[in-house]
Amino acid sequence: MTDAEVLGPGVAGAPSGGWRTATVSGVRRPIQRSVELRLDVHDRVDHLPGQHYVVRLTAEDGYTAQRSYSVASAPGDPLVELFVERLDDGEVSSYLADVVEPGDELDVRGPIGGWFVWDGETPALLLAGGFGVVPFIAMLRHARALGRADLLRIAVSSRTMAELPYAEELMDTGALIVLTREAHGIRPAGRLTAGELIPLWEPGQTGYVCGSASFAESASRILVDLGLPAADVRVERFGPSGAPA
Repeated sequence: MTDAEVLGPGVAGAPSGGWRTATVSGVRRPIQRSVELRLDVHDRVDHLPGQHYVVRLTAEDGYTAQRSYSVASAPGDPLVELFVERLDDGEVSSYLADVVEPGDELDVRGPIGGWFVWDGETPALLLAGGFGVVPFIAMLRHARALGRADLLRIAVSSRTMAELPYAEELMDTGALIVLTREAHGIRPAGRLTAGELIPLWEPGQTGYVCGSASFAESASRILVDLGLPAADVRVERFGPSGAPA
């Protein structure tokens, strides 16, 4: 996220870190076209939920490519967890998904960001599209560690359950899961609606929206139409050339 995209103060004094070496401690592929990485970041700076890391790859000829990924792990986790969607034209994501193995070392920079950060103290309504759920997993895990899971309400939209990262964890927390290509329980396939969010709303919430540009636009509009002040809605968009994913 660039400075031009910071629309408010966010969390003042959010931690930030420079370039570090990270050792890959774990690699999992729980859903197709993705990879979950567990990283031991040397001299790590503890993050806040909602922040992200940059991963940089360097070829033998000196060519570099880098990409930002939201952190899924809670601040109290000794490792940094990233969940990466494999993009066909993604130089970084395809390498991370297809090549990286435990024991490999990666150049990373982070944590980064202060705008899309949850402070662990205020109620929030979280709306995610697909892989946009990743930073919200960090928020949920942090809330559970604090004993304040009651502060968060979450709604997630995905094409199918098989394509949704952290599906079991989301179901265990009682998240509203909306599928656009298949039925889920008694709910038929379809897009997220304003009416479905009404039971999740409560006064004083900050709205967080993360997903593709089209999802972010429609979801943030729903929140404003429901009555959340635009200044209380924080949006993070991702895509092939976006920032966090």
